[in-house]
Amino acid sequence: MIQVSKLIPQSQGLAPVLLKRASTVELDWDVRQKSRFSTTDSAGRELGVFLPRGTFVRGGDVLVAEDGSLVRVVAAPQPVLVITHCQQHGTAFDLTRAAYHLGNRHVPIELQPDHLKIEPDHVLADMLRAMHLIVTEQHLAFEPEGGAYAAGHGGGHHHGGHGHGHDHHHGHDPDHPHSHAHDHGQSHDHSHASAPAATAAAPARGRTVSIPVVAQGHVHGPHCNHDH
Repeated sequence: MIQVSKLIPQSQGLAPVLLKRASTVELDWDVRQKSRFSTTDSAGRELGVFLPRGTFVRGGDVLVAEDGSLVRVVAAPQPVLVITHCQQHGTAFDLTRAAYHLGNRHVPIELQPDHLKIEPDHVLADMLRAMHLIVTEQHLAFEPEGGAYAAGHGGGHHHGGHGHGHDHHHGHDPDHPHSHAHDHGQSHDHSHASAPAATAAAPARGRTVSIPVVAQGHVHGPHCNHDH
């Protein structure tokens, strides 16, 4: 078994000719979210992968074996639920609401501009359809967000500092309470019949509150396909 202990994210810095010569491994997310696993590459070699704990392996990454050979990672298609908003009665903001509620349940989510992906779960599928979203079962590669502080592909770039806390004061007087009445999401009375709403009191500092999903006023059309 050949040991692999190095990963090059998204083949950064590698010449195309080297990638063309590299063998491949096709792995689903269940394997790629692990930092220790064994697999067989396209050349028939058994690989023992030992990466730093917390490292995620993404499609497009390159593994470097102990003999210096390169192995390109391909994200294998797998069963997923694809979530889109209702074109007739919803808006793209419905996906933001869905991502919020899924995130509260610590569900791995792949975020795309026009859809979300999660692993199959009939309870979550029913919840999303109750929010008037369209949920379809498909067989696709799955690349969920890794989290802002995750190791490896942690969901972002590092801005040279520790934590990148965005501690920008923007010139505000420190004694000014900064109460500009930004009641976003609470006091705007968007009363058109299509938009589901989530209602909640503003969370107090240091406390966790739950925000119920409230589906309101959605008039179903012939193409909604919510499968109620």
